[in-house]
Amino acid sequence: MPVVSIKLAGNLSREQKKKIAEEITDTLERHALKPKRYTFISFQELPEENWAIAGRLLDEED
Repeated sequence: MPVVSIKLAGNLSREQKKKIAEEITDTLERHALKPKRYTFISFQELPEENWAIAGRLLDEED
């Protein structure tokens, strides 16, 4: 049973999540031969202030 966790800074719309979930599910069915009904996907959306790259928080201005 595939379990896919997607973490990202910021937010996606419901439509974006739906399309991403459909494509990931289709890919796992096609390439890993996993039935769609077995694929679980979770989205974790975190504020940019909770992410840092190169020592800087993503919500800091350049």
